[in-house]
Amino acid sequence: MSEIRHHFIQTNGIRMHVAEAGGGFPIVMCHGFPELWYSWRHQLAALSDAGFRAIAPDMRGYGETDAPADPEAYRTSMICADIAGLLDALDIEKAAIVGHDWGGWHIWQFGLRYPERTERLIGLNTPYSAPGEISPLAQMHQAFGEGDRGYYVLYFQQPGQAEAELEADPRGFIAKMMHGAPRAQNLWTFATVGGDGSGVATRIEPGGTLLTGAELDVYAKAFERTGFRGGLNWYRAIDRSWEEFRALPDYTIRRPAMMITAENDMILRPEAAEPMRALIPDLRIEHIKNCAHWTQQEKPAEVNALITSYLEDLR
Repeated sequence: MSEIRHHFIQTNGIRMHVAEAGGGFPIVMCHGFPELWYSWRHQLAALSDAGFRAIAPDMRGYGETDAPADPEAYRTSMICADIAGLLDALDIEKAAIVGHDWGGWHIWQFGLRYPERTERLIGLNTPYSAPGEISPLAQMHQAFGEGDRGYYVLYFQQPGQAEAELEADPRGFIAKMMHGAPRAQNLWTFATVGGDGSGVATRIEPGGTLLTGAELDVYAKAFERTGFRGGLNWYRAIDRSWEEFRALPDYTIRRPAMMITAENDMILRPEAAEPMRALIPDLRIEHIKNCAHWTQQEKPAEVNALITSYLEDLR
């Protein structure tokens, strides 16, 4: 197995921590909430062994990468510029860009905004769609009520509120979040703030995490040091990102892409992928059964095989 190399780069005004392994055609992997470069540990090993240069940064606000205080600094345009700056710093003209969860949202945006830097796109779980007529927060209020305790994104908007819950026990929170398919329903409990507004993790029973103790230690140590504000700020920039998205002249992604759905993801449901074909003409959709939200960690062999086969000709 190739050794994982850790280093820092400067990109778009921040210092970014990057983990990478192997050599060959570059694959950049962007994680989501509440994760780290470490979420791609299985892919770093498998893809580097398969002859690729596998690159996994701590995204803006996470781990050892800088975390600006202002939510405005987490707009989609900023996250995409971080990825472009990462390519610049590593002297990479064009890469395959992979993303999961929030990382998945941003890789579609990267392909839209930086097609000349994008060889191919691979999204896990997070579908792509054109911006709606009203803002995301307004849509969520229509669906879940005017308060902030009906849906997790609304609960996350008030600075300090979610931090108080999550930072009281970072290890326990991560353990409750990262369950596999047998406990997939827990993610909907999280999404609906316990179903009673009590908190995103209060009604999730402990135990049964898909992480080993040593894996959980890596996440816990990182979030005990940084807190969760950086990751939460991605949610707090959501309406500003929508405004920027609406201002773009075209929403069609003209790069080859693969979308990987997970059967038991209770928030990013597989059926949301099919409408993507209207916006991404060269799209392949793959489906992983008996898998919940944490796809590349729960089903690494399946994910690694799909990525390797899709990028086979680039080796």
